[in-house]
Amino acid sequence: MTISFTAVRAFLWRSALLAALWWALTDGRADSWGVGSVSILAAVSLSLRLLPPVPTYVSRIGLLRFVAFFFDQSLRGGIQVAWFALRPRMGLRPGIHEIPLRLPEGIGRVLLTNTLSLLPGTLSVGLEGNRLCLHVLDAAAPTEAEVRRAEIRVAHMLGLKLEET
Repeated sequence: MTISFTAVRAFLWRSALLAALWWALTDGRADSWGVGSVSILAAVSLSLRLLPPVPTYVSRIGLLRFVAFFFDQSLRGGIQVAWFALRPRMGLRPGIHEIPLRLPEGIGRVLLTNTLSLLPGTLSVGLEGNRLCLHVLDAAAPTEAEVRRAEIRVAHMLGLKLEET
């Protein structure tokens, strides 16, 4: 049995991430690490089985652009949600949009789906094949255009080519 560098790196990164999460959740208590170590190893093993590591290219420039895009969208979305909260008479027009994705199957689609859920005013509620089901606070907003912008950022960051829809 051969273990690849990619698998070892994924194991180490995921372990470090989950250990940091455990530390934060337990306020750094030393007496929690017995259970924490077992939990972390089980979670890392499960994550490696459910999402096997693959060699992934990450563009540094693409990552910086993605982070800037994410913060910009978070700020704009937060202002929009605050505006809705302060002006309840405006009335929300929630809706569900089904959008075909152009990212190839894999980590890019997962990252896009989770990113959209973190932005205020949108929630990814389903991903089947290349179809994303997205709940939005304002059904009249140009949701598909925003998804396309996010898709391009993810594609540039991961060095992926967008498929035709």
